[in-house]
Amino acid sequence: MIEVFGDLGLRRFPGDTCWREYKKSANHTIMNNIKSTSRRGVKKPGRGVGSASTNVTQDRMGDGVQNETVFYSKAENYWREVEPTVDGMLGGYGKISNIDIDGSKKFLQKFLGQGEGKTGNGCALDCGAGIGRITKRLLLPLFNTVDLVDVTQEFLDQAKVYLGDESKRVENYFCLGLQDFIPQDRRYDVIWIQWVIGHLTDDHLVEFLRRCRGGLRPEGLIVIKDNVAYEGVIPDDVDSSVCRELALVKSLVTRAGLTIVCEEQQMNFPDEIYQVHQLALR
Repeated sequence: MIEVFGDLGLRRFPGDTCWREYKKSANHTIMNNIKSTSRRGVKKPGRGVGSASTNVTQDRMGDGVQNETVFYSKAENYWREVEPTVDGMLGGYGKISNIDIDGSKKFLQKFLGQGEGKTGNGCALDCGAGIGRITKRLLLPLFNTVDLVDVTQEFLDQAKVYLGDESKRVENYFCLGLQDFIPQDRRYDVIWIQWVIGHLTDDHLVEFLRRCRGGLRPEGLIVIKDNVAYEGVIPDDVDSSVCRELALVKSLVTRAGLTIVCEEQQMNFPDEIYQVHQLALR
């Protein structure tokens, strides 16, 4: 018997051990009623979708600037239609927010403090910040000031409301895609990049990480927290993103000249979503 998982366009077929996205045939796109829940949120398991090339730029963008432009503009258009709420940021999985923040806090606090090798608590950058869920719950309690960057102006406008009185400690709201964002040199103790790297091509992700490295203060830290595919690269044509396997993410980090100083898997998320890993980089 084929089981149906809500209205998310997922099916479990006899013999399968995981949910997978259903395609009518090789010549049809994923069903129209699939709800993509990537970037600031979660995606469904992708084992049944199949693996794409591990070269995202060639596989997804081709060699032309026009295709790359479409890739980014489709994502911008998608997120303009998303409700500016915590549930919207998490693709309907608002219930995991507390678990997510708790895991992030335990991971980040390992590096913060005084003394040699410790990361300061002056200023943090929230990348793909949305309405400021991570800024409010994780970064503002730990840092003196925070900057937000997001491609959707409506989300940044809502962030000023969502953050309430604490918004006075937000110094900058940058509205642009990470492929175009240049962090100020030596400004940030921590640059937090969560559920957003799938909206960058391989080359743009490498270039962005290099710029982030230049934006760090001494002993500063970059943290990537994101979904990882079981194998290869899984494209999402609904929100125009990709989910990479962990080995590929690590190879792009190396290309950017960064070193992974700590890695952990986020635990206690629902079984039906991708694994989520946290990487601390310097």
